[in-house]
Amino acid sequence: MNHLIVGLGNIGDEYARTRHNIGFRVLDALAKASNLVFEDRRYGFVTTLKVKNQTLTLLKPSTYMNLSGNAVRYWMNKEKIPIERLLVVVDDLSLPFGQLRMRPGGSEAGHNGLKHITSVLGTQQYARLRFGIGNDFPRGGQIDFVLGEFGPEDLAHMDERIAVACEMVQSFALSGIQYTMNHYNKK
Repeated sequence: MNHLIVGLGNIGDEYARTRHNIGFRVLDALAKASNLVFEDRRYGFVTTLKVKNQTLTLLKPSTYMNLSGNAVRYWMNKEKIPIERLLVVVDDLSLPFGQLRMRPGGSEAGHNGLKHITSVLGTQQYARLRFGIGNDFPRGGQIDFVLGEFGPEDLAHMDERIAVACEMVQSFALSGIQYTMNHYNKK
């Protein structure tokens, strides 16, 4: 079966290490572990990961965060991926750094990338893996925080948390969302 795994982020070197680009970082780690290279294709950077009998199309949209829905719709149609096999990896301010939570749908929680995907797909019922980035910023400082880089304390735990996120992506494809939520959301 085919799955579309979308990591949200903004293109460009100036955004590469920002909190908002954690979706790109997770997909980069998945690709690196299998010696895969992303190709610059229509609406994004794409590679294909085989996990047992599953094919995962990994997509890092090149449309900027607030237009991510265009890339998602294009690749879902191109690869004939039903919405049940779409997973979006996204940063989440409401979770402490490194906390991971998979959900089958729900609110966009103010995230512009998710808002656009929901608008384009016409539904909130698509899976998302939320990667906590914390919310230690002064009032009115949200944009600077999400577009800022992780501090040394977070970076010390980054590789381990990304590795767990990668396990969750593979579990989603192999065992389904219910198993993955039950097995990983409490950790």
